[in-house]
Amino acid sequence: MTTGSVLVAGTTSDAGKSVLTAGICRWLARQGVRVAPFKAQNMSNNSVVAPDGAEIGRAQAMQAAACGVPAEAAMNPVLLKPGSDLTSQVVLLGRAVGDTTADGYWRAGAGRERLLAAVLAAYDDLRSRFDVVVCEGAGSPAEINLRRGDLANMGLARARHLPVIVVGDIDRGGVFAALYGTLALLEPADQALISGFIINKFRGDRSLLMPAPADLTARTGRPVLGVVPYLTRTWIDAEDAVVTESRYGPDDTPWSDRSLRIAVIRLPRISNFTDVDALALEPGVDVRFVTSAAELGDADLVILPGSKATVADLAWLRARALDGALAKRAAAGRPVLGICGGYQMLGTVIHDEVESRAGTVPGLGLLPVGTCFGAVKTLRSPSGYAGTVPVAGYEIHHGTVKVTGGQPWFTSRPGDETAALDGCLAGPVAGTLWHGIFENDAFRRSYLVQIAGVAGRDFVPTAGTCFAAARQAQFDALADAIDSSIDTDALLRLIENGPARDLPVLRSGI
Repeated sequence: MTTGSVLVAGTTSDAGKSVLTAGICRWLARQGVRVAPFKAQNMSNNSVVAPDGAEIGRAQAMQAAACGVPAEAAMNPVLLKPGSDLTSQVVLLGRAVGDTTADGYWRAGAGRERLLAAVLAAYDDLRSRFDVVVCEGAGSPAEINLRRGDLANMGLARARHLPVIVVGDIDRGGVFAALYGTLALLEPADQALISGFIINKFRGDRSLLMPAPADLTARTGRPVLGVVPYLTRTWIDAEDAVVTESRYGPDDTPWSDRSLRIAVIRLPRISNFTDVDALALEPGVDVRFVTSAAELGDADLVILPGSKATVADLAWLRARALDGALAKRAAAGRPVLGICGGYQMLGTVIHDEVESRAGTVPGLGLLPVGTCFGAVKTLRSPSGYAGTVPVAGYEIHHGTVKVTGGQPWFTSRPGDETAALDGCLAGPVAGTLWHGIFENDAFRRSYLVQIAGVAGRDFVPTAGTCFAAARQAQFDALADAIDSSIDTDALLRLIENGPARDLPVLRSGI
């Protein structure tokens, strides 16, 4: 039985670490290996409530699903949720413990030591319970300005003597310089752990790469373990909002005349944008991320998503005249949906002495609800009914919403509005604190049929579209890509035996 560990690092953010980690996890699981994902420190506003009640990065929950095991706090012991360019909320072992600045308590001194202890304990716990732990790095290991406080890349690799594979995105250009430069910038003790490279997101004829991979190996002493093609049809849960820029295809192409059109407002501090993945999965549904009032005009549904900076993003909406555009839509009877932070913005008022400390701020006034932020974050996985249709989701928020009118959306008993659980419906405007609602197939179809009816579109959902099955098929497609594109025998040797010995040291940039 294969046992051990490996760390997947990248030359940059969005090099494909999360996706390849998921693919390796799935490939190992298909070999009968009991495998778990691990990301020591994640910076992302895409999070989820795991079955153990912990808040972790959604990418790690996705990787756990690829492994076929429940997600848990140990898989992502440190989660940083940016609320601005300078501050982040610190989530430690699934619970928010405070805020930090780039050079604050949690990134240096006693704070870092506490985080490091939690990271290593979580990793050791997973290693004691699983055959293999596949670790994902963060950003790039060659961010030498951050090396001293690093927990997720070479800091972890050094602490547990892990072999490291560096992934480079060839679609960006300059991949061979990026791979070589990443290695060369590291100090000798870190270089000793870099055991191979993977070239990711390749398009076209692989023979055009020759003889560059062999030349890179000759220059560095490290093998290129594989060249992975650009997987254009993957929609695996992502960490960074940067992916929304091209997540569902080019935004400059016209709407399809036959499609149901959904515009998602791309807030500066958008969170859990993966809520709309299941909508984009539906044949005949066109999902776009937008940032201007003009882009809302042709949409059949506008979604105001979650935010890690609700009050600041509300001010951004107003500065871009999106508040007036949303009000105009609602007055014309055209659907608007708010999820979590977006729901709170649609209300009449927000009292916030916790997140922004802005005090009392007027909302958009499109729903009869008010929000008061509390110090304790709500983390739970509720379920109920939308009318008679079952629906389940998860909640991650500081704001407590009080509903003063309209109708409840989700109830604890089918069709019983007196058993309200969450949400508010007021004419064409709807809101909920529940993330993940569109992953419920029956609810998603029912809701889209309602939207199509209002829009006058001849839209019929495809009965066979199953989000859970499509997600599992994605994992298998990733595992197939790993199997066909990577030297899996060499990968297994690294996992089992650790870093290769006597690797050459390049001239260090430090």
